[in-house]
Formats: sequence, structure tokens, C-alpha cells
Amino acid sequence: MADFNPNDVGISNGNLFGFPISENESKIVVIPVPWDVTASYGKGTSLGPKAILDASTQLDFYHPKLENAYQTKVFMTPISEEWLKINEKLSIDSLAYIQHLESGSNDHSEFLTFLAEVDSAHKALTSNLKDRCEALLNQNKIVGVLGGEHSTPLGLIQALNDHYADFGILQIDAHADLRNAYENFNQSHASIMYNVMKTCPNVSKLVQIGIRDIAQSEVDLIEESQGRVKTFYDWSLKENQFNGQTWVSQVENIINELPENVYISFDIDGLIPSLCPNTGTPVPGGFTLEEINFLLFKIVDSGKKIIGFDLNEVSPGNSGDWDANVGARALWNLICSTEKSRRLYEK
Repeated sequence: MADFNPNDVGISNGNLFGFPISENESKIVVIPVPWDVTASYGKGTSLGPKAILDASTQLDFYHPKLENAYQTKVFMTPISEEWLKINEKLSIDSLAYIQHLESGSNDHSEFLTFLAEVDSAHKALTSNLKDRCEALLNQNKIVGVLGGEHSTPLGLIQALNDHYADFGILQIDAHADLRNAYENFNQSHASIMYNVMKTCPNVSKLVQIGIRDIAQSEVDLIEESQGRVKTFYDWSLKENQFNGQTWVSQVENIINELPENVYISFDIDGLIPSLCPNTGTPVPGGFTLEEINFLLFKIVDSGKKIIGFDLNEVSPGNSGDWDANVGARALWNLICSTEKSRRLYEK
């Protein structure tokens, strides 16, 4: 990066932030997954990776928490045109299926082939991602996933499950995503953490923050998890704040629930909706981006190790590039906190 000038105009060279880094040179690899077939309320997150990539060169690269942040060796792999086409085809059928569900019909026989096709495609998506991530992890690279809907990072988390004997997940989200299936999709965006807990026994702790839209079945699962799932509901965090508890104090409580190795799963709808209004399932409440950034770097300062991450549910919508701008900044802070953690453990 000797010829890279962080003070110059960002250059669209196909890589995140315009950084002149190849996959071979990288320390952190981001894999985009353009998939939103099971999204039922708002479509468009499959376009999130491209929108964030385009917006990423508009950032400045000084970071107050990371010295020489612009020297971070991060590489984003190309967005798969094949998966974009598969997603587009299945999403057309998905819209018809969702309309069928909204009609109140209990006869889904005409959609059984479609549901099987989605399940098969998602299994292939997860398997392919897992294989790619395992190869990168074996090269001592840190891997992140850029969705797409929140179902996309399952393959990465499964690869980490094979790589680490014990780790925890910090989930930033408006939803618990603990349904065993949703709208008959086995690998739904609303089921990602259920599938993680089911298939990844080395995930010893799931710590959820900002949850404010949840089904009774998910509450039951949390209460019956024997401490494996710890949920900091948005209403509880807000009530604590209203009663005078500081954010730093609540952050300490969150961090104390996490084991040494931490994976961060960031659904952008965990933020207040005005920051990403076009996300698939916005919910009133949530965090500012500054609150999440504070938490990320406090995790690093605590000595815990960030081993991977995902950012999901950013949709560019039809209102300009605001969502992509916020998404790019959220991704930048995920990467910078991960890089700070990497540098500390590399010493």
C-alpha cells in the first residue's frame, strides 16, 4: 500500500474502500452474499453488497480508535453473478408465495416444489460458503460476510465452529431470529440463530442486544436455553437508561456475558430505523451507530478476540444512497475493530 494516499479521492478499483489489496495480501476477507429470497416484508437486501461497495470509497480513512486504519489489509471477493441470477429467479416466485400466504390459505400444495427448490439452493449456498471460509481460515485470514438477508452467514459460522473449540456470538438485531422455520422456509432470515444453535455446538453463548420484535416461541427458547442464550431486550436497555444507567455500564454487562472468542453478527435493523429506513424489516427503537461503535471497541479493549463478523439487511431502496452510506460506515467500524483485535493478538 506504499502508493496509496488516504487523503486523496477514493478510487473505485473493485475493492472495498478502494484499498489496493489482493486476496493473497489480505488479512481480512469479506465475502458478499447477494441473497434475499426468504425476505417477506421488504426486498432489496441482495443489492446491499454492491451498494455498500460503491459507497465505501466516499469514506475518509482516519479512525480515532485504530492507528493507520487505512493500512488495514482487507479484500472483498467479487459479487457472484450466478447467485444474483438464482436469487432473482427465486425471488419472483417468492413474491407469489408470500401473496398466497397473506391470502390466508392453508393449502400450500402448489408451492411445495418452490419451497423444496429454495431449501436446496440455500443448502448449496451455505455449503459453498462454508468451504470457501474453511480455506481462508486455514490461511489464517479473518472472514466476514456481507449480505444479503440475515440467513446468509450460516456457512461462515459453521466453518468457525469447526475451527474453534469455543466461541460466542454477539448479535445486534431488532429480532431474535430464533424461529425453527418461518413461512415454511427452513433457512429463513428469521431462523439464522436457531440454525446456528442447532448446528454449531461450539457456540457456547449467544448474546443478543436490541431485540424488540419477538415471538413467544422465541422467548420460550431463550428461557429454556439454560443460559446459552442471553438477551438484552431493547426495552430493558432503554428502561435502564431512563433510570440513569450509563451506556458504558450496560456495555460492561454485555461484554461480561461473552467468552474470549467473539463473532459479531450485525443486522442493520438493530439501529434506529432512520439510519437505514429501507432495511427489510424495520422496527422502532434501536441503537445509534455511535453506540454500536463504542461497544465494538470496548470488546477489543476488554481483551476478547474478534474472530469474524457479518453485516446484513442493508437495502439501497429507492431513496438515494443513504442506507448504503450508513452500511459502509457500519462495515468500516466492524473491520477497524476486527483489525485492532487482530493486531493485538498478532503481537
